[in-house]
This record gives sequence, structure tokens and C-alpha cells, in this order.
Amino acid sequence: MNITNDKVTEYLEGLYQPLNRKLKLLREVAEKHNVPVIVREAETFILNIVRMKKPKRILEIGTAVGYSAICFAEVCPETEIVSLEHSDEMYRYALENIKKFGLSLRIQIKPGDALESLAELRNSITDVDEQGFDLVFIDAAKSSYKEFWDACVPLCRKEAVILSDNVLLKARTASDEFITDRRQKTSVRHMRKYINYITKLKYADTAVVPVGDGVAVSVLHTRG
Repeated sequence: MNITNDKVTEYLEGLYQPLNRKLKLLREVAEKHNVPVIVREAETFILNIVRMKKPKRILEIGTAVGYSAICFAEVCPETEIVSLEHSDEMYRYALENIKKFGLSLRIQIKPGDALESLAELRNSITDVDEQGFDLVFIDAAKSSYKEFWDACVPLCRKEAVILSDNVLLKARTASDEFITDRRQKTSVRHMRKYINYITKLKYADTAVVPVGDGVAVSVLHTRG
């Protein structure tokens, strides 16, 4: 029996509880201006994984307004976060939000192309076991997920968790019947290749969970 439908989604959204009033307001502003933030039921799921993992360092690809990075910092008070953002406008907006939450010392945003920033990080980290990341959150250009993954893995400590958000692309990844515009086909093709790639890796175990717009949860055994 298929339990993933609009009524279930509506029910799960009704269970959602924001972490605090300030984050509730930030989400409302982002949604009002059509700025993407993690889907509500996916937020709850992802934050529970973060709570269980208790990462010392988190790497995020795709800062937007800083919402998810702030959430991570709120649920793990000792965690340091490095977030990468391509858009200059979003970078400036995120800096303002992070400052308002008093998290400027714990959340570092690197502006510019994410792959270039990842290369810079690889060059700057001399000891991955000491300076690497325990958790990676990928939520940026969907067609580049595989490139992000390959660039992130060398930066990860053993047993790191990689979370890939929006991997179902509103069900389009699962079936062509949900494709409504030919321009969507490229991102769908790339995402299908990405899912096929990460689910067959010998050095990682991956589960794709149909929560929100789909979250892939991967646990690394080695660094590839």
C-alpha cells in the first residue's frame, strides 16, 4: 500500500514544530519571498540525524538565507559549521541572519563557486582526522550533486554522514510521468545518475527516504 500522498504530507506538516520563534519567523520570510529552505517534515528528520550524530564539524553546500546552518547550530551548541554559497545576494543575507542569531563565531560562510571552495578546503586541511567533517549537507545545484559528493568525500572523517536533500525532485526522479517541462529532464537525468552512483558505492551505505522532497542518508565507512 502506498502511504506517501498529499494527505500524509499534510498530516506530517501539521506535526511540525519550529525550533524557536526566531527561526519560525526566518522560515516565514524565506517562504514568502520564494527562497528555498528545507521542507518542514524534512527539517525534523534531518535535525534528528544531526542530534544523533553530534558532529563536531558540519560542511553545508548551499547556504541560501542561512536557515539550515542556523538550525544545525541551534541543535548542536558545540558544532562548527562551514557553509558554501554561490549567490552574492544570498551570501550577504545569510551573514546578516547569522549575526542576528549570534552565531558568527560558529558558522563560516564561503562565497563563490562551491567546487572551487571545496578544492580550497582540501588544500587547507592537513589532517582530515583532526580537521575534517563529521556531517555534510548537500542542498545546492541538483545537477552537480555527484561532483559535490566526490569533492566532499576526501574532506570527511571515517563514519561521516552525508545528507543529500531534494533527491526525488517532486517525484520526477522516480518517474517521467511527473516531468511537466522538458527543461526538467536534465536535472532529472543527473539526479538519477547520482542516486544510482551513491547507492552502489562499496565504501558507503545509502538509504533514500521519501520525506519532504526526498533525502538520501549516506554513511561512509572509508573515504573512498
